[in-house]
Amino acid sequence: MQFSDLGLSEKVLRAVEKSGYTTPTPIQEQAIPHALAGRDVLGIAQTGTGKTAAFTLPMLSRLEQGRARARVPRTLILEPTRELAAQVEEAFNKYGAEHKLNVALLIGGVSFGDQEAKIMRGADVLIATPGRMLDFFERGKLLLSGIEILVIDEADRMLDMGFIPDIEKICKLVPFTRQTLFFSATMPPEITRLTEQFLHNPARVEVARAASTVETTTQVLVASHGGGDKRETLRRLLRSAEGLKNAIVFCNRKRDVGIVHKSLEKHGFPVGALHGDMDQASRMASLDAFKNGAVDILVCSDVAARGLDIPDVSHVINFDAPTHPEDYVHRIGRTGRAGRSGHAITIVTDHDAKYIAQIESLIQRQIDWDGPRLEELAAPEYVERDRERAARSGERPRRGGRGDRERSGRERTGGRKRAAEEATGPAPRETAPREHETAPRQEATRQEAPRSRRASRPAEDEPRRASRPAEDEPRRKAPRRREEDDAPVVGMGDHVPSFLLRSTRTKSVKTAE
Repeated sequence: MQFSDLGLSEKVLRAVEKSGYTTPTPIQEQAIPHALAGRDVLGIAQTGTGKTAAFTLPMLSRLEQGRARARVPRTLILEPTRELAAQVEEAFNKYGAEHKLNVALLIGGVSFGDQEAKIMRGADVLIATPGRMLDFFERGKLLLSGIEILVIDEADRMLDMGFIPDIEKICKLVPFTRQTLFFSATMPPEITRLTEQFLHNPARVEVARAASTVETTTQVLVASHGGGDKRETLRRLLRSAEGLKNAIVFCNRKRDVGIVHKSLEKHGFPVGALHGDMDQASRMASLDAFKNGAVDILVCSDVAARGLDIPDVSHVINFDAPTHPEDYVHRIGRTGRAGRSGHAITIVTDHDAKYIAQIESLIQRQIDWDGPRLEELAAPEYVERDRERAARSGERPRRGGRGDRERSGRERTGGRKRAAEEATGPAPRETAPREHETAPRQEATRQEAPRSRRASRPAEDEPRRASRPAEDEPRRKAPRRREEDDAPVVGMGDHVPSFLLRSTRTKSVKTAE
């Protein structure tokens, strides 16, 4: 089947032909006719199979008639991340070159005033992240009463990022008669319940089993120790991986993205970084540098795991095994796209065994090991191999466990002490212990001794007392004690106010005789 057989308009077909595409993917072939007919669509397909074009092309065909009004967009596309939203905007600009539609992008990290200006001109297509879009709506800058088509892309990612309450609110704000399109690579039960609530008799398009991986991607596991050994394993893979042109390295935490990025940069790798704490300009600059080939390695968090269309990525390396098995499907979907071959490598430590079991259960296949398995890593031959490899590369050999680290710390401390003794001579030692360290404390005997005996001092202490200056003797004032014959204080004592002590004259009162 060709694109011309799907019922798309002539303008859209010309734009597709200019882009170099002639044959639609399975998700496009099945979803586009239902979308053109105005039906709700629930699309499930592997990542990298063309879901973006599956809703972009029919939307362009339907938007050819009519124009948008100020603050009232005609269509709304919700994306979980800024990068995905920007990517969908690029798709509309590419396929809609002959339509001259107004496309507005509402994402965080960009000037609020510039985005408001686009909305005020009238947006035929509004692409937004849920948080920024609701911010515009609550400020009165945006009206959703004219939405004809609502697209929710990467619906399961919306669930992971906590956007489901926002999605429910938005679905209640748009007209009941709109057309709704859901697209995702996985469909957990929570998303299924959401589709049952807001989709009306949808056409379910499932071209592959949910959460499956493409056959053109080779998947392997590599065992490693943690800490610095894990970074050493990553560098070895980047130097020796077969057919590596470029690679995306995924970490679970943003802090680890910075650590791995600095480590690779220190060892001379052309590398960039991408995570959620970066400002939007830096994120887009890193992504563009990787797309243009300025850097060959991109270290990122899961912000880049969903939907990013970078066509020719040869390798994906999971520096950290994903804690959610669905994330594994999306991560390795960045390679092996559009029928190309790809490689997915996951570095596994002792703490990752349970996550690997969950991933294999989800994708319903066993991932092969490249080299020794995790339980074989402590064998003597592999330990010796690691040492020889580290010696050849000039890097520090693998460290052992906690006991080895403590011993190495004691050895370093002892080495510094010996070097100081060689330079200045041995430190002088005390020939006799101090009296207060050797004499046991007799607390009970001292408490039972009479007061006069406790006040007396031994004879050997007298010279020391005599040599002490006289002015040091009275260190503290003794507390004042009330004598026995002191009269008790009555009332205010000496602090009676003067007006109470002033004499007054009283009038005499005559009594009747």
